[in-house]
Formats: sequence, C-alpha cells, structure tokens
Amino acid sequence: MTMTKSNVYTRSGDRGTTSLVGGTRVAKDSARLEAYGTVDELNSWLGLLHASQYVTESDQSVLHKIQNRLFDIGSMLATEPESRWQPEPLPSHAVGEIEDAIDRLDSSLPAHNRFILPGGCEDAARAHIARCVARRAERRIITLSANTIVDPQIISYINRLSDYLFVLARAINHNFGSEEIFWEKNC
Repeated sequence: MTMTKSNVYTRSGDRGTTSLVGGTRVAKDSARLEAYGTVDELNSWLGLLHASQYVTESDQSVLHKIQNRLFDIGSMLATEPESRWQPEPLPSHAVGEIEDAIDRLDSSLPAHNRFILPGGCEDAARAHIARCVARRAERRIITLSANTIVDPQIISYINRLSDYLFVLARAINHNFGSEEIFWEKNC
C-alpha cells in the first residue's frame, strides 16, 4: 500500500508563520491574522446558530448569507494590497441587508428600556457569544486598519452584525418562550 501526502497539512506553518494571499509570510499572531482569524471564529459561531431549531427559516437564510459574506471579508483581510489577485469589495447594499433583518426582527419584539443580560435559552446565549466575538472581530479589524488599508465598509458590516446578533438573541428567546434576563444594578 502506498501512502500519499494529505492535502490538509503542508507543514509550512510549523514555525509560526503563514502565507497571505500574495505569498508574503507573516507571523501567525500578526494583526492581519488576528483580524481574519476572529472573523473565522465568528463564522463558526454563526454555523452553530444556523443549526438552531429556534432560528426561523428567514433568519437561517440571513445567517447563511452572512456566513458567505464573512468568508469574503476574511479573504479581503488575508489579501495583501500588493497582491495581483484582489477580492471583490463588499457590495454597497451589504450593510443595508443586515439593517433590514434587524428592523424585521425588532418590530416583532417587545420594547425594552433596560440592559439585557446574555442568556435565556441556550441558542440565545450562543447568539450573545457570537455578538461578543463580532465585537472582538471589529476591534481586531480596527487595529489592523491602523497599519494598512481596510475597506471601511467591512468595519460597518461587522458593527451592524453585532447589532443583528443582539436582536437575534432576543428573537430566539421570544420564539423559545424564554424570559429575557434584565440587569439588576447592585444586585
């Protein structure tokens, strides 16, 4: 029996570096990798949310589209400005799509004027975790943008995505019949 090399591993990153789109090798803890690695982590949390029985078909469709957009964003963040290959920018309507999804969900939820603690049912808690990862991704992208050009639309998209995930968490709790947990000051 002949053993063939796997396509999964290359061993080229065993010394703590990886290649960007364009070929430049950078440290795996560089600001660029922190940014697109956190976007990848966010995408994984969205995959878990997509599998929830308490996420409506409409929001599963929204999550699917967002997951694809996050792959696009990851490729943008992984591509050097000098690379011959450049990914397409986010479409101008991408942020508006998320805003429409927020408005649709928010219109069906009870109004509130208090801070909401992360929690409720498990899937709502997962949406809150994804929201926090989106905020971290936003911070990592902003750090990257201090040293290289980053499309400002990416920052707006990730910012709005965290808002969507907050409203989605509320909607999941509402769909599940779980009460929202409000912050009690000096409890």
